[in-house]
Amino acid sequence: MKNVLLIIIGFTVMFATSCSTGLDTKALQGKWKYVKVGVPNSSPPDTVTTAELEENKPYIEIKADGNFNIMWGGKLLSHGSYKISGKNLNMHELLPGGQSRDFPFFVSSLTDKQITFETVDKGGSQVTAVKE
Repeated sequence: MKNVLLIIIGFTVMFATSCSTGLDTKALQGKWKYVKVGVPNSSPPDTVTTAELEENKPYIEIKADGNFNIMWGGKLLSHGSYKISGKNLNMHELLPGGQSRDFPFFVSSLTDKQITFETVDKGGSQVTAVKE
């Protein structure tokens, strides 16, 4: 009986996770103004001040053509392409000298007005942004 119960629970978990929805492409696209930036897992936790955010006006623009731009202080900080995979934005960043790097942004929250995404490494940052 115990084994049957474990099998039922296992299938239920597999079914529930396989049916979880990915990111809504239309809701994702647009210009997202950063309102909170932090590194919650650092010791002590670190955040960018509200004054610094207001001064530098950072944002990420996620375009319908699969490209993105990240601006900070009126300058291009990062750009490249992205692909959606479940709740992740798999970013392909173009770097100077023909170099590139790949990294995921995990989107923990997305509405038509607000997004929260984070890098998943140990010192990862977390960004909350509002749609302009």
